Amino acid sequence: MTTGSGQRVTGRRAAGSGAGPRGREHALATGSGRTAVLEGVAGWVPGEPVPNELLPAGWGVDDAWVRRRTGIGSRHRAGPGAATGDLAYEAASRLLAGAPAAGPVDAVVLATATPDHLCPGTAPALAARLGLGTVPALDIAAVCSGFVYGLALCHGLIASGLYGRVLLVGADVYSTWLDPEDRSAGVVFGDGAGAALIAAGQAGDPGELLAFDLGSDGTGYELITVPGGGARARASGKPAALPDAYFRMQGSTVYQHAVERMTGSCRTLLERVGWDPAEVDHFVPHQANARILRAVADRVGIGPQRCVTHLERVGNTGAASIPLALADAAGRGVLRGGDRVLLTAFGGGLTWGSAALRWPGTPQTDSTISTEGTQHVAVR
Repeated sequence: MTTGSGQRVTGRRAAGSGAGPRGREHALATGSGRTAVLEGVAGWVPGEPVPNELLPAGWGVDDAWVRRRTGIGSRHRAGPGAATGDLAYEAASRLLAGAPAAGPVDAVVLATATPDHLCPGTAPALAARLGLGTVPALDIAAVCSGFVYGLALCHGLIASGLYGRVLLVGADVYSTWLDPEDRSAGVVFGDGAGAALIAAGQAGDPGELLAFDLGSDGTGYELITVPGGGARARASGKPAALPDAYFRMQGSTVYQHAVERMTGSCRTLLERVGWDPAEVDHFVPHQANARILRAVADRVGIGPQRCVTHLERVGNTGAASIPLALADAAGRGVLRGGDRVLLTAFGGGLTWGSAALRWPGTPQTDSTISTEGTQHVAVR
Protein backbone atom coordinates (compact mmCIF):
# COMPACT_ATOMS: atom_id res chain seq x y z
CA MET A 1 0.00 0.00 0.00
CA THR A 2 1.10 3.54 -0.64
CA THR A 3 1.73 5.98 2.17
CA GLY A 4 -1.29 7.27 4.04
CA SER A 5 -2.46 8.95 7.20
CA GLY A 6 -4.55 7.94 10.18
CA GLN A 7 -6.06 9.17 13.40
CA ARG A 8 -6.59 7.09 16.53
CA VAL A 9 -8.54 7.85 19.69
CA THR A 10 -8.62 5.19 22.36
CA GLY A 11 -8.51 4.78 26.12
CA ARG A 12 -10.10 3.29 29.22
CA ARG A 13 -13.59 4.29 30.17
CA ALA A 14 -13.52 6.00 33.54
CA ALA A 15 -16.97 5.54 35.09
CA GLY A 16 -18.62 8.86 35.76
CA SER A 17 -15.81 10.78 34.10
CA GLY A 18 -17.08 13.92 32.40
CA ALA A 19 -20.57 12.54 31.95
CA GLY A 20 -22.28 15.80 32.90
CA PRO A 21 -25.89 16.18 34.04
CA ARG A 22 -28.34 13.75 32.46
CA GLY A 23 -31.55 15.61 33.33
CA ARG A 24 -34.39 14.39 31.09
CA GLU A 25 -32.01 12.40 28.85
CA HIS A 26 -33.43 9.04 27.74
CA ALA A 27 -31.25 6.04 26.88
CA LEU A 28 -31.55 2.43 25.67
CA ALA A 29 -30.11 0.59 28.68
CA THR A 30 -31.77 -2.71 29.63
CA GLY A 31 -33.54 -3.29 32.93
CA SER A 32 -30.23 -4.39 34.41
CA GLY A 33 -28.60 -1.16 33.27
CA ARG A 34 -26.44 -2.95 30.68
CA THR A 35 -25.83 -0.91 27.56
CA ALA A 36 -23.18 -0.29 24.92
CA VAL A 37 -20.49 2.37 25.02
CA LEU A 38 -18.01 3.73 22.52
CA GLU A 39 -14.46 2.95 23.63
CA GLY A 40 -12.48 4.54 20.80
CA VAL A 41 -12.28 5.42 17.13
CA ALA A 42 -9.57 5.44 14.47
CA GLY A 43 -9.32 6.57 10.88
CA TRP A 44 -7.16 5.79 7.86
CA VAL A 45 -6.97 7.32 4.39
CA PRO A 46 -4.59 5.92 1.74
CA GLY A 47 -1.91 7.60 -0.27
CA GLU A 48 -1.31 11.27 -0.82
CA PRO A 49 -4.19 13.72 -1.19
CA VAL A 50 -5.46 14.40 -4.70
CA PRO A 51 -6.23 18.14 -4.78
CA ASN A 52 -8.80 19.65 -7.11
CA GLU A 53 -6.02 21.00 -9.30
CA LEU A 54 -4.98 17.43 -10.18
CA LEU A 55 -8.39 16.17 -11.25
CA PRO A 56 -8.58 15.01 -14.90
CA ALA A 57 -8.36 17.90 -17.33
CA GLY A 58 -11.16 16.36 -19.40
CA TRP A 59 -13.63 17.05 -16.62
CA GLY A 60 -13.31 20.79 -17.23
CA VAL A 61 -13.29 21.73 -13.53
CA ASP A 62 -11.05 23.88 -11.37
CA ASP A 63 -10.61 24.30 -7.64
CA ALA A 64 -13.16 27.09 -7.34
CA TRP A 65 -15.80 25.11 -9.28
CA VAL A 66 -15.44 22.02 -7.07
CA ARG A 67 -15.34 23.94 -3.79
CA ARG A 68 -18.37 26.00 -4.70
CA ARG A 69 -20.49 22.93 -5.46
CA THR A 70 -19.18 20.46 -2.89
CA GLY A 71 -16.92 22.13 -0.32
CA ILE A 72 -14.20 19.58 -1.15
CA GLY A 73 -10.56 20.57 -1.66
CA SER A 74 -8.97 17.13 -1.97
CA ARG A 75 -9.61 13.44 -1.62
CA HIS A 76 -7.52 10.27 -1.29
CA ARG A 77 -7.36 7.35 -3.72
CA ALA A 78 -6.27 3.81 -2.91
CA GLY A 79 -3.30 2.73 -5.00
CA PRO A 80 -3.19 -0.18 -7.45
CA GLY A 81 -4.05 -3.46 -5.76
CA ALA A 82 -5.49 -1.85 -2.62
CA ALA A 83 -9.09 -2.84 -1.79
CA THR A 84 -11.62 -2.18 0.94
CA GLY A 85 -10.29 -4.95 3.16
CA ASP A 86 -6.82 -3.38 3.10
CA LEU A 87 -8.08 0.02 4.24
CA ALA A 88 -10.30 -1.60 6.87
CA TYR A 89 -7.29 -3.47 8.21
CA GLU A 90 -5.20 -0.29 8.46
CA ALA A 91 -7.85 1.54 10.49
CA ALA A 92 -8.73 -1.43 12.68
CA SER A 93 -5.15 -2.47 13.43
CA ARG A 94 -4.28 1.05 14.57
CA LEU A 95 -7.30 1.15 16.83
CA LEU A 96 -6.61 -2.25 18.36
CA ALA A 97 -2.94 -1.41 18.90
CA GLY A 98 -3.92 1.44 21.18
CA ALA A 99 -7.01 -0.17 22.70
CA PRO A 100 -7.37 -0.65 26.45
CA ALA A 101 -6.79 -4.16 27.80
CA ALA A 102 -10.46 -4.48 28.72
CA GLY A 103 -11.12 -7.81 27.05
CA PRO A 104 -11.09 -9.56 23.69
CA VAL A 105 -12.96 -8.57 20.55
CA ASP A 106 -15.96 -10.91 20.35
CA ALA A 107 -17.31 -9.99 16.90
CA VAL A 108 -16.55 -7.89 13.82
CA VAL A 109 -19.03 -5.82 11.79
CA LEU A 110 -17.91 -4.22 8.51
CA ALA A 111 -20.06 -1.56 6.87
CA THR A 112 -19.21 -1.18 3.19
CA ALA A 113 -20.74 -0.65 -0.24
CA THR A 114 -17.52 -1.71 -1.98
CA PRO A 115 -16.71 -5.23 -0.68
CA ASP A 116 -13.63 -7.00 -1.90
CA HIS A 117 -15.88 -9.60 -3.60
CA LEU A 118 -19.60 -10.10 -4.20
CA CYS A 119 -19.12 -13.39 -2.34
CA PRO A 120 -17.94 -13.98 0.35
CA GLY A 121 -18.22 -11.02 2.70
CA THR A 122 -15.07 -9.07 3.55
CA ALA A 123 -15.47 -9.09 7.34
CA PRO A 124 -14.36 -12.71 7.98
CA ALA A 125 -11.12 -12.13 6.06
CA LEU A 126 -10.60 -8.89 8.01
CA ALA A 127 -11.08 -10.69 11.33
CA ALA A 128 -8.61 -13.38 10.34
CA ARG A 129 -6.04 -10.84 9.18
CA LEU A 130 -6.35 -9.02 12.51
CA GLY A 131 -5.63 -12.28 14.35
CA LEU A 132 -9.07 -12.44 15.95
CA GLY A 133 -9.50 -16.15 15.31
CA THR A 134 -12.96 -17.58 14.67
CA VAL A 135 -15.07 -14.71 16.00
CA PRO A 136 -18.35 -14.06 14.13
CA ALA A 137 -17.88 -11.50 11.37
CA LEU A 138 -20.35 -10.02 8.89
CA ASP A 139 -20.77 -7.25 6.32
CA ILE A 140 -23.69 -4.84 6.29
CA ALA A 141 -24.65 -2.98 3.11
CA ALA A 142 -26.45 0.23 4.08
CA VAL A 143 -24.09 2.25 1.83
CA CYS A 144 -23.29 5.67 3.37
CA SER A 145 -25.62 4.97 6.32
CA GLY A 146 -23.60 1.87 7.15
CA PHE A 147 -21.68 3.17 10.15
CA VAL A 148 -24.83 4.41 11.92
CA TYR A 149 -26.63 1.14 11.13
CA GLY A 150 -23.55 -0.65 12.44
CA LEU A 151 -23.62 1.25 15.72
CA ALA A 152 -27.24 0.23 16.23
CA LEU A 153 -26.42 -3.40 15.41
CA CYS A 154 -23.46 -3.42 17.79
CA HIS A 155 -25.61 -1.88 20.52
CA GLY A 156 -28.12 -4.70 20.14
CA LEU A 157 -25.46 -7.41 20.16
CA ILE A 158 -23.96 -6.01 23.35
CA ALA A 159 -27.03 -4.86 25.28
CA SER A 160 -28.61 -8.28 24.73
CA GLY A 161 -25.64 -9.89 26.46
CA LEU A 162 -24.66 -11.89 23.37
CA TYR A 163 -21.23 -10.22 23.10
CA GLY A 164 -19.12 -7.96 25.26
CA ARG A 165 -16.96 -6.11 22.74
CA VAL A 166 -17.48 -5.58 19.01
CA LEU A 167 -15.18 -4.07 16.40
CA LEU A 168 -17.12 -1.90 13.94
CA VAL A 169 -15.42 -0.75 10.73
CA GLY A 170 -16.76 1.50 7.98
CA ALA A 171 -14.65 1.31 4.83
CA ASP A 172 -15.13 2.11 1.16
CA VAL A 173 -12.94 2.30 -1.93
CA TYR A 174 -15.24 4.14 -4.32
CA SER A 175 -12.41 4.88 -6.71
CA THR A 176 -12.67 1.29 -7.98
CA TRP A 177 -16.32 1.84 -8.99
CA LEU A 178 -16.22 5.35 -10.44
CA ASP A 179 -16.76 5.92 -14.16
CA PRO A 180 -13.66 7.84 -15.33
CA GLU A 181 -15.97 9.98 -17.48
CA ASP A 182 -18.34 10.88 -14.62
CA ARG A 183 -17.05 14.09 -13.09
CA SER A 184 -20.13 14.56 -10.85
CA ALA A 185 -19.17 11.51 -8.75
CA GLY A 186 -15.43 11.78 -9.39
CA VAL A 187 -15.04 15.15 -7.70
CA VAL A 188 -16.98 14.03 -4.62
CA PHE A 189 -15.86 10.55 -3.60
CA GLY A 190 -12.67 9.53 -1.83
CA ASP A 191 -11.39 6.31 -0.28
CA GLY A 192 -11.02 5.71 3.44
CA ALA A 193 -11.75 3.61 6.51
CA GLY A 194 -12.80 4.29 10.08
CA ALA A 195 -12.98 1.88 13.01
CA ALA A 196 -14.67 1.92 16.41
CA LEU A 197 -14.70 -0.33 19.45
CA ILE A 198 -18.09 -0.80 21.09
CA ALA A 199 -18.16 -2.48 24.51
CA ALA A 200 -20.51 -3.39 27.32
CA GLY A 201 -21.12 -0.76 29.95
CA GLN A 202 -23.68 0.62 32.35
CA ALA A 203 -26.14 3.46 31.94
CA GLY A 204 -24.37 6.75 32.60
CA ASP A 205 -20.92 5.47 31.59
CA PRO A 206 -18.82 7.75 29.35
CA GLY A 207 -19.29 6.88 25.71
CA GLU A 208 -22.84 5.60 26.20
CA LEU A 209 -24.80 5.00 22.99
CA LEU A 210 -28.09 6.61 23.98
CA ALA A 211 -30.58 6.20 21.13
CA PHE A 212 -31.04 5.53 17.42
CA ASP A 213 -33.43 6.30 14.60
CA LEU A 214 -33.19 4.22 11.41
CA GLY A 215 -35.22 4.10 8.21
CA SER A 216 -35.33 3.03 4.58
CA ASP A 217 -37.35 3.59 1.40
CA GLY A 218 -36.82 0.92 -1.23
CA THR A 219 -38.84 2.81 -3.82
CA GLY A 220 -35.73 4.95 -4.33
CA TYR A 221 -33.26 2.10 -4.80
CA GLU A 222 -32.34 3.23 -8.33
CA LEU A 223 -31.22 6.68 -7.19
CA ILE A 224 -27.86 5.40 -5.89
CA THR A 225 -26.73 2.16 -7.50
CA VAL A 226 -24.22 0.01 -9.30
CA PRO A 227 -26.56 -1.58 -11.88
CA GLY A 228 -24.41 -4.54 -12.92
CA GLY A 229 -22.74 -7.47 -11.21
CA GLY A 230 -25.50 -8.73 -8.94
CA ALA A 231 -28.11 -11.45 -9.32
CA ARG A 232 -30.64 -9.06 -10.90
CA ALA A 233 -28.31 -8.19 -13.77
CA ARG A 234 -27.19 -11.80 -14.24
CA ALA A 235 -30.78 -13.05 -14.26
CA SER A 236 -31.71 -10.63 -17.03
CA GLY A 237 -29.93 -12.77 -19.61
CA LYS A 238 -28.44 -9.67 -21.22
CA PRO A 239 -24.70 -9.40 -21.89
CA ALA A 240 -22.84 -7.47 -19.22
CA ALA A 241 -22.25 -3.85 -20.24
CA LEU A 242 -19.24 -1.96 -18.95
CA PRO A 243 -21.23 1.19 -17.97
CA ASP A 244 -23.39 -0.98 -15.67
CA ALA A 245 -20.31 -1.82 -13.59
CA TYR A 246 -19.91 1.80 -12.49
CA PHE A 247 -21.45 3.70 -9.60
CA ARG A 248 -24.42 5.87 -10.58
CA MET A 249 -26.18 8.57 -8.58
CA GLN A 250 -29.01 10.93 -9.49
CA GLY A 251 -27.51 13.92 -7.74
CA SER A 252 -30.31 16.51 -7.58
CA THR A 253 -32.95 14.00 -6.48
CA VAL A 254 -30.58 12.45 -3.95
CA TYR A 255 -29.91 15.90 -2.52
CA GLN A 256 -33.59 16.45 -1.82
CA HIS A 257 -34.05 13.03 -0.22
CA ALA A 258 -30.86 13.34 1.84
CA VAL A 259 -31.82 16.70 3.33
CA GLU A 260 -35.39 15.63 4.06
CA ARG A 261 -34.55 12.24 5.55
CA MET A 262 -31.59 13.30 7.70
CA THR A 263 -33.49 16.33 9.00
CA GLY A 264 -36.52 14.23 9.92
CA SER A 265 -34.39 11.52 11.50
CA CYS A 266 -32.48 14.04 13.63
CA ARG A 267 -35.68 15.66 14.85
CA THR A 268 -37.18 12.28 15.75
CA LEU A 269 -34.07 11.21 17.61
CA LEU A 270 -33.69 14.48 19.52
CA GLU A 271 -37.24 14.09 20.78
CA ARG A 272 -36.61 10.45 21.65
CA VAL A 273 -33.45 11.13 23.63
CA GLY A 274 -34.78 14.31 25.22
CA TRP A 275 -32.30 16.83 23.80
CA ASP A 276 -33.07 20.28 22.54
CA PRO A 277 -31.04 21.19 19.41
CA ALA A 278 -29.30 23.84 21.51
CA GLU A 279 -28.03 21.09 23.84
CA VAL A 280 -26.15 19.24 21.08
CA ASP A 281 -22.44 19.95 21.52
CA HIS A 282 -21.33 18.41 18.21
CA PHE A 283 -23.26 17.51 15.08
CA VAL A 284 -21.47 14.93 12.91
CA PRO A 285 -23.35 14.27 9.66
CA HIS A 286 -22.30 11.93 6.90
CA GLN A 287 -19.78 13.95 4.90
CA ALA A 288 -21.70 13.93 1.61
CA ASN A 289 -21.12 17.48 0.44
CA ALA A 290 -21.06 20.87 2.11
CA ARG A 291 -24.42 22.02 0.76
CA ILE A 292 -26.22 19.00 2.22
CA LEU A 293 -24.45 19.39 5.57
CA ARG A 294 -25.39 23.06 5.84
CA ALA A 295 -28.99 22.45 4.80
CA VAL A 296 -29.54 19.70 7.38
CA ALA A 297 -27.85 21.63 10.20
CA ASP A 298 -29.92 24.74 9.44
CA ARG A 299 -33.19 22.81 9.44
CA VAL A 300 -32.38 20.98 12.66
CA GLY A 301 -31.33 24.22 14.33
CA ILE A 302 -27.61 23.58 14.89
CA GLY A 303 -25.15 26.37 14.15
CA PRO A 304 -22.07 25.86 11.96
CA GLN A 305 -19.70 26.22 14.92
CA ARG A 306 -21.08 22.94 16.30
CA CYS A 307 -20.82 21.00 13.03
CA VAL A 308 -17.90 18.56 12.75
CA THR A 309 -16.63 18.35 9.18
CA HIS A 310 -13.73 16.53 7.57
CA LEU A 311 -15.05 16.81 4.04
CA GLU A 312 -12.71 19.48 2.72
CA ARG A 313 -9.65 17.23 3.06
CA VAL A 314 -10.99 13.74 2.27
CA GLY A 315 -14.24 14.11 0.29
CA ASN A 316 -17.16 11.72 0.66
CA THR A 317 -15.73 8.44 1.97
CA GLY A 318 -19.04 6.58 2.26
CA ALA A 319 -19.42 4.43 5.37
CA ALA A 320 -16.03 5.70 6.60
CA SER A 321 -17.02 9.36 6.67
CA ILE A 322 -18.47 9.59 10.19
CA PRO A 323 -15.73 7.64 12.04
CA LEU A 324 -13.08 9.54 10.06
CA ALA A 325 -14.66 12.84 11.07
CA LEU A 326 -14.87 11.72 14.70
CA ALA A 327 -11.25 10.57 14.79
CA ASP A 328 -10.08 13.81 13.19
CA ALA A 329 -12.10 16.00 15.57
CA ALA A 330 -10.94 14.06 18.62
CA GLY A 331 -7.35 14.24 17.47
CA ARG A 332 -7.68 18.03 17.21
CA GLY A 333 -9.13 18.23 20.73
CA VAL A 334 -12.58 19.32 19.56
CA LEU A 335 -14.46 16.52 21.35
CA ARG A 336 -14.45 16.45 25.16
CA GLY A 337 -15.61 13.88 27.68
CA GLY A 338 -19.36 13.97 28.24
CA ASP A 339 -20.10 16.04 25.13
CA ARG A 340 -23.48 15.36 23.53
CA VAL A 341 -22.84 14.09 20.00
CA LEU A 342 -25.47 13.70 17.27
CA LEU A 343 -24.64 11.58 14.21
CA THR A 344 -26.75 11.31 11.06
CA ALA A 345 -26.32 9.68 7.66
CA PHE A 346 -28.08 8.98 4.38
CA GLY A 347 -27.20 6.44 1.71
CA GLY A 348 -28.31 4.17 -1.08
CA GLY A 349 -31.22 1.86 -0.61
CA LEU A 350 -32.49 4.39 0.24
CA THR A 351 -31.33 4.24 3.88
CA TRP A 352 -30.87 6.78 6.63
CA GLY A 353 -30.24 6.88 10.35
CA SER A 354 -29.15 8.93 13.34
CA ALA A 355 -27.45 8.15 16.64
CA ALA A 356 -27.03 10.04 19.91
CA LEU A 357 -24.13 9.38 22.25
CA ARG A 358 -21.98 10.87 24.98
CA TRP A 359 -18.33 11.29 24.02
CA PRO A 360 -16.12 8.90 26.04
CA GLY A 361 -13.42 10.99 27.66
CA THR A 362 -11.13 13.96 27.53
CA PRO A 363 -8.36 13.50 24.93
CA GLN A 364 -4.80 14.64 25.35
CA THR A 365 -3.46 14.92 21.83
CA ASP A 366 0.01 13.91 20.73
CA SER A 367 1.07 13.95 17.08
CA THR A 368 3.68 11.55 15.79
CA ILE A 369 5.24 11.05 12.38
CA SER A 370 5.69 7.58 10.91
CA THR A 371 6.31 6.09 7.50
CA GLU A 372 2.54 5.96 7.09
CA GLY A 373 2.23 9.73 7.55
CA THR A 374 0.84 11.76 10.42
CA GLN A 375 -1.38 10.09 12.95
CA HIS A 376 -3.10 11.79 15.87
CA VAL A 377 -3.22 9.79 19.08
CA ALA A 378 -5.52 10.80 21.90
CA VAL A 379 -5.56 9.01 25.25
CA ARG A 380 -7.91 9.65 28.13
